[in-house]
Amino acid sequence: MLQGKVALVTGASRGIGKEIALTLAGYGAKVVVNYNGSEEKAKQVVDEIVSNGGEAIAVQCSVADFAACGEMIQGVLDKYGRIDILVNNAGITKDNLVMKISEEDFDAVLDTNLKGTFNTIKHMYRAFLKQKSGRIINMASVTGILGNPGQANYAASKAGVIGLTKSVARELASRGITVNAVAPGYIDTDMTQAMTDAAKEAVLSQIPLKRVGNTKDIAETVAFLASDKASYITGQVISVDGGMCM
Repeated sequence: MLQGKVALVTGASRGIGKEIALTLAGYGAKVVVNYNGSEEKAKQVVDEIVSNGGEAIAVQCSVADFAACGEMIQGVLDKYGRIDILVNNAGITKDNLVMKISEEDFDAVLDTNLKGTFNTIKHMYRAFLKQKSGRIINMASVTGILGNPGQANYAASKAGVIGLTKSVARELASRGITVNAVAPGYIDTDMTQAMTDAAKEAVLSQIPLKRVGNTKDIAETVAFLASDKASYITGQVISVDGGMCM
């Protein structure tokens, strides 16, 4: 489905990003596993892809750093000649009520989750135009649609990603480049496993399917949007949330 394609996945050393990297590689893509601090985990992802017969490399870069994003993308373009699939998955949380949240924590979340998405798109923009093809998949969240107490910074960043997605989709559509967002709901990851039992039960009560999702649910949606099967889908936000946002 993705044979010969080159995919860059940010924040791909663990969780949803790792599953996306493994899934795209499983469909034949050459995968660039971006990470910020988890070099060992990123190399483990690469090793797993290679051991299964795929091709992957790990590249360190904080997506919040505009210049570093440019260097990373240029390095990938120099190596492979093109990037066909850009998955903006890197993200952080620094949860707190607005009355308690610091300016630094607000800025840090926006810089990584929203500006980081802009940074990679900005540096890939001309290459996508030159190719007249490409797939951009941005990771949003149900929190960016519904809001969530104690996550004003995270919700704002993900709502921003949705607006960015729709605007860039309109800009690039005439060149055959699609831009979509995936909005995960309650997914079983290290982040959600750290929640208290009471918090988990509260979230489950809001899910019509009455179960948590898994990282594969997200990764398969990303793979679909990255494929030719989704060539007529752009500017959309696909909620993978068990019905939370219906």
